[in-house]
Amino acid sequence: MDLTGFSEMQLQVKDSVSKICAQFPDDYWALRDKDETYPHELHAALAKDGFIGIALPEELGGAGLGISEATMMLQTVSQSGAGLAGAQSIHANVYATQPVAKFATKEQRSRMLPRLISGEWKACFGVTEPSTGLDTLKLRTRAVRDGDVYKISGQKIWISSAQVASKCILLARTTPLEEVKKPSEGLSLFFVDMGRDLPGLDLRKIRKMGGRAVDANEIFFDDYQVPADTLIGEEGQGFKIVLHGMNAERCLLAGEALGLGYVALDKATKYAGERVVFGRPIGQNQGIQHPLALAYMNLEAAKLATYHAARLYDASAKDSEVTTQNVGIACNSAKFLAAEAGFAACERAVLTLGGLGYAAEYHVERYLRECFVPRIAPVSKEMILNYIGEKALGLPKSY
Repeated sequence: MDLTGFSEMQLQVKDSVSKICAQFPDDYWALRDKDETYPHELHAALAKDGFIGIALPEELGGAGLGISEATMMLQTVSQSGAGLAGAQSIHANVYATQPVAKFATKEQRSRMLPRLISGEWKACFGVTEPSTGLDTLKLRTRAVRDGDVYKISGQKIWISSAQVASKCILLARTTPLEEVKKPSEGLSLFFVDMGRDLPGLDLRKIRKMGGRAVDANEIFFDDYQVPADTLIGEEGQGFKIVLHGMNAERCLLAGEALGLGYVALDKATKYAGERVVFGRPIGQNQGIQHPLALAYMNLEAAKLATYHAARLYDASAKDSEVTTQNVGIACNSAKFLAAEAGFAACERAVLTLGGLGYAAEYHVERYLRECFVPRIAPVSKEMILNYIGEKALGLPKSY
């Protein structure tokens, strides 16, 4: 990857995180993938050096940096060979905490964030539901106020790290949809305990294609009680609040997709230079060389889009001329382009290695299995195209 144009701080982050990740080689991640065991060691190592709180306030123990630096961190983790599994072990702790840092009270922030930053707690993000998918405004999980508690009932799906998380940043409906003036109203954000032994909470692990080191889950709530002071911001304004974290997530996931693409391309390029067939390296043949060159150019273009989006996200906190729509268009575009570039590079790596690319010991098949995630989550490429068509091009809403 060409490092021209990155800030000194971004390069420092890359260097420091690379040194940490060097302790966890490809074989570590292959074993975690095979055994489906959580990479607690990586989380602890990054927390020890202050990287879990990279984009959280300094007064709470964070580094006070931005999503630009956090994206570089997660790209570096992914590019080390840890892939999506390594990155997603800390992913939610970075983006899902952004709404808490911005909209929680000072007392809440001091109570909720320091132990996440230190690594004592892990967090998961509870938004997606099986019956609504991307139609977030139709969420059915209910949170009903009863004195000093809310009683939560409903179901979430594809919640990563729920088996190990201490806390969940949870989006639930506090006012029935038929009683609100606008669909975006009536949703509220909570910072709740993951009391796996408490009544009203049940987790079921989902067996999945890739990224198996990090669990994905269905969560069932049945009158699960949480204190009223776990509400973040105003009741009914949770959707607006949570958007602050969703745009950050798109930047981070774009960085993770880039990391997968670059590490896959590195392995493919090395193999193409060393593998000799018919008396010459296969990388000397244009049929091998040109697709690798195209993969590199696509990754570089997506990289520029990704860090442009991250810069806009960070600038929006201080510059009123950078609108939410500016940020949304940039972040969605970056996620789309990086996901497609990463997938193309991973696929090309498997094809370049041929039969060996299909073998687990060469790792590129693991990268390919994992690189479907950025193409699917947290929003499909088709929905991004819908969004760009409407918001950037001014065309009629198509769905």
